[in-house]
Amino acid sequence: MSDSAEHVTTNFRWVSLCTVLSRILGLVRDAAMAALFGNGPLLDAFTVAFRIPNMARALLGEGALATAFLPAYLAERERSGREAAARLATAVVVALCAALMLVIGGIELALIVAGTCCEWTPSAELLRRLLICLTPYLGCICLAAQLSALLNAERRFLVPALVPTVLNLIWLAGLGCALMWRDPERQLFVMSGSILVGGLAQVAFPLAALHRQGFALDRHWRAAWQGVREIAAQILPVVGGLMVMQINVLIDSLLAWGFTSPEGAKDAWLPLSVGTASALYFGQRLYQFPLGVFGVALGTVLFPLLTEHAQTRQWDRLRDDFSLGLRYVAAIGIPASVGLLLLAHPLASLFFEYGAFDGQDVRDTAGMIAAYGSGVWAYCGLLIIHRGFYALGDRLTPLRVGIWSVLGNVVLSLSLIWVWGGVGLALATAIVSMLQCLAAGALFRQKIGGWGRRSFGTAVVLASLCAAAMGVTGYATLMLLADWPGWAGRVVRVGIPFTVAVVTYFGAASVVRFHDPFAVIYRRRDQPSES
Repeated sequence: MSDSAEHVTTNFRWVSLCTVLSRILGLVRDAAMAALFGNGPLLDAFTVAFRIPNMARALLGEGALATAFLPAYLAERERSGREAAARLATAVVVALCAALMLVIGGIELALIVAGTCCEWTPSAELLRRLLICLTPYLGCICLAAQLSALLNAERRFLVPALVPTVLNLIWLAGLGCALMWRDPERQLFVMSGSILVGGLAQVAFPLAALHRQGFALDRHWRAAWQGVREIAAQILPVVGGLMVMQINVLIDSLLAWGFTSPEGAKDAWLPLSVGTASALYFGQRLYQFPLGVFGVALGTVLFPLLTEHAQTRQWDRLRDDFSLGLRYVAAIGIPASVGLLLLAHPLASLFFEYGAFDGQDVRDTAGMIAAYGSGVWAYCGLLIIHRGFYALGDRLTPLRVGIWSVLGNVVLSLSLIWVWGGVGLALATAIVSMLQCLAAGALFRQKIGGWGRRSFGTAVVLASLCAAAMGVTGYATLMLLADWPGWAGRVVRVGIPFTVAVVTYFGAASVVRFHDPFAVIYRRRDQPSES
């Protein structure tokens, strides 16, 4: 294995382990929320309100700003040294803080004015108040993501990977505090307040790590203002490319909220029922587990490497490392999609069927998990392909493909909800993401002139064959365990089929000499060298 491949896999394993911890805590958090509030108007309003600052975090924080900042920071460090790079980083942080204050102030003012000038339905009024409460979180998480991007630029991945864990721990503490009140709406706002506290802690965590690394804000940051302008000019097209998945998910939530018949209403012409937005949220949380553990972690580690190769014009190494990323996507993303299709209902039951979350809620959420989960390989692939374009300085191609993706998602969603209800929203997003991934991959291949010394096409074929064998054995095992009752039965219906599926997948991979799944986990002594 080459040095760069070893760098990617070693750091990827650490980031993935931290992400696993964060995602497990996130699932515990979501299970507690489901038990406390159930699928209903309260949780529907919260999921939509939280989606907006969370989308801004993904786009501006760890998405567009980080993508535009990293090449500029590395180029400045290479050209003028670390002091000049620190000056640029300080200028970006100052500009980001100023912009966030203006944006948050404008949103809060608009929401307050709207509350005094318009009459709102009870559900809309709850959404407005939650937005007022949660919008400041946007500033905290964007700033935390920018500080994490600075650590990533210095190839420090551990602390940024642990930042989401900080929020989850404080969120869980907030849920515990919420139990001191009996009114569900009051509980919801207590929990929302804990999210703001968690946002502040997420800023402090990477800031302390940077301080330990010797980084300090440079008081001469104004000298780097021209660099800030150049980064700002690059952000908009990057936002357009990265926002596609986030906008598609936001569209799902808004359509679920807007096309839901009011609870207890006699006029039921709208195709969706109360709780659809919450079921979408929980379905997204489950498919985001492998996406975060694998796709985001791999993209985080791979992007600085691709950027360095592009800036030093090492095209062969760029192709090889990009191909490595896609092979790993095939090796893990394809079986992850099959696994979520297989275990959608047992997972929904195990994590969420408590308290106010009943059997119908489980069935609704399971449909979302299966529909979203079918596209995990595409979501992971898009993360790698987009970062490949951005490493080359091409910010327009992902934007062009993404615009068509958003339009296609809207049309397909509005068509499928009349056939499959809320599941149609998730299915539309998955289908559009698959098509987008294939189109973007073909365009990138043309741009770099191939996939490197070892094509990932073989990896796709082998991963598909092994995943098919995994699906057959996992399904047969699940059918044998169909009648297991109680909470222990839920654990068994997830744990045993999952174990059988994983053993089958790696066993099949060993038989057909498919080495990539093993390379993701550990370095095999018999693994062929790529150097």
